[in-house]
Amino acid sequence: MTNHVYKQIELTGSSTKSIEDAVSGAIERASKTLRNLNWFEITETRGHIENGKVAHWQVTLKVGMRLED
Repeated sequence: MTNHVYKQIELTGSSTKSIEDAVSGAIERASKTLRNLNWFEITETRGHIENGKVAHWQVTLKVGMRLED
């Protein structure tokens, strides 16, 4: 059995639709240039208000990726 080593990076995704859309957008974008993404943890959620309504979501994530052998 091989022991794995992981690296963590921090991403912030944004969306006008939802928290889930902000998370998905950040992960999808990161996966275009990074390999071996394995897990994520939401560390912060923020929003922007316009005219008394939520206009924008921002979600900060820690994303773990397994380093290649």
